[in-house]
Amino acid sequence: MIKAFIFDLDGVLTDTAEYHFRAWKRLADEIGEPFTREDNESLRGISRRGSLLLLLKGRIVPEPEFEQMMARKNAYYLTFIEEITPRDLLPGAKELLLEIRAASLQTGLGSASKNAREVIERLGIANLLDAVSDGYSVERQKPAPDLFLHAAGQLGRAPSECIVVEDAAAGIEAAQAGGFHTVGLGPRERVGAAEVVLASLAGVRLADLAGQFQFL
Repeated sequence: MIKAFIFDLDGVLTDTAEYHFRAWKRLADEIGEPFTREDNESLRGISRRGSLLLLLKGRIVPEPEFEQMMARKNAYYLTFIEEITPRDLLPGAKELLLEIRAASLQTGLGSASKNAREVIERLGIANLLDAVSDGYSVERQKPAPDLFLHAAGQLGRAPSECIVVEDAAAGIEAAQAGGFHTVGLGPRERVGAAEVVLASLAGVRLADLAGQFQFL
């Protein structure tokens, strides 16, 4: 019996991929590493530390320098997301959040981003989320299930009572490892392991999922 939804943020409720790309690209140019939009796609669902490790492609740097690189990338990103407004919610996201709440189901956020709280405030949806688990909430990030388990714990729900909505393969893997139900957004080659695969949340209603899941 489903009693809660846990949403990823980037690529699910909003799309900050362009802001992340611009921030990583600026850092990559500064440190002399190639970085393309395809490289940026491979960072979906990956923590900042994990993303920098991928960007460096095996290049070893001292930990203080590594920390400083992460801080620089985040500073660039924070500057870019000052542009975010409620207009940056992806189509269907707010409508589904409102419908879930109206059905007396719970909503949570499970995002590896350490800036998730600022982003949801700028999007105007903080009041539509009963729990927020972000990059500060757990040590092990996706594909470990810890982030979603933390969110479920905040909601007081068992994983089997929650649907995780994700757009990244690492996120689907994390949810399934934790025993959650899954809805994947995007191409099947990326999220095809999910129980339900949708192109996006545009036009999606709770009734559309009733054939796959039993709600409270």
